[in-house]
Amino acid sequence: MEGIYPIIWDGTSLKLLDQRLLPEVERYVECQTLEDVKECIKKMVVRGAPALGVTAAFGLILAAQKFIGDFTQLEEEQEAFSFPEFQAKLESAGNTLKETRPTAVNLSWGVERILNKSRSLKEALPSLIIKELEQEANAIFDEDISVNKKIGEWGAKLIGDNYTILTHCNAGALATAGYGTALGVIRRAFYQGKKIMVYVDETRPFLQGSRLTAWELQKEGIPLSLIVDGAAGYHIHKGDVNCIIVGADRIAANGDVANKIGTYTLAVLAKENNVPFYVAAPLSTIDMSVNSGKEIVVEERDPEEITNLRGLPLSPPGINAKNPAFDITPANLVTALITECGILNFPNEEKMKQLVQKRR
Repeated sequence: MEGIYPIIWDGTSLKLLDQRLLPEVERYVECQTLEDVKECIKKMVVRGAPALGVTAAFGLILAAQKFIGDFTQLEEEQEAFSFPEFQAKLESAGNTLKETRPTAVNLSWGVERILNKSRSLKEALPSLIIKELEQEANAIFDEDISVNKKIGEWGAKLIGDNYTILTHCNAGALATAGYGTALGVIRRAFYQGKKIMVYVDETRPFLQGSRLTAWELQKEGIPLSLIVDGAAGYHIHKGDVNCIIVGADRIAANGDVANKIGTYTLAVLAKENNVPFYVAAPLSTIDMSVNSGKEIVVEERDPEEITNLRGLPLSPPGINAKNPAFDITPANLVTALITECGILNFPNEEKMKQLVQKRR
């Protein structure tokens, strides 16, 4: 696999590959403060549920470094340092991060990993707190790569030789710490020597498919054909597609899946045409606190994302537009969840309970 590095931490700043500029330009945005990270998340410099979790973790490290910085230079640092005050500031910073993208649960998961670690360090010196928190964020990064590779191993078992796979949005290296969930499955099958071809739908309005997924697959020499979103049904009905694989931004306790807008449409088409519909996601994407997809908050983004494209108007001035970023696919349309702990066929509430036990 050719190296794709969407997130780079150098100890004092976070560098994010600007996904708004791909595929024309490969440029990093350097974040030195929590506010920089929040802005990058809001403006989709970085996107994809696992990547948001990793980014949020490092965002809190930047916040912690700012809060603690002055104390680590003192000889009697413990006496001058107030842990309750520090923790309150860190909790507040975490809450503001969670608000940037409400649908993707990994963002909140990454924040909570760092906050829980901090809570366990109330007796430690400030310098040790910083060191331990940074180690936790690095662990989240490393675990994401490892988990994605396990997802790829399991998912590749479902991919036969000469398969044509349809994927939606971008659930690849760019959406994670650097490997991918749905594209991790495709990558693993390809590197196993299977002859595969991938239909990549453009994924309006942000064009994650045509700009990002196509870019990733092309870099690695994986055969692909780009299609417009509306052509998916045509190819599925013709029998051109052996299976559909997507990622997820949040999975409810009953197996309902929140993912990029247009996912539900593909799931319905898959059901109608007897094509397997697979969701590849880490266990951290499962949110057992929501009973079903009806409880998941769906982010509504700026209408200008669909009325304009990079400053060029695509519709009449002043037109009303709706721009939900995600939709909900009911569990009964999901053939299987592919996770780092295995493949869960036909998810339901009881099976989901058994699955999440494996992450403890």
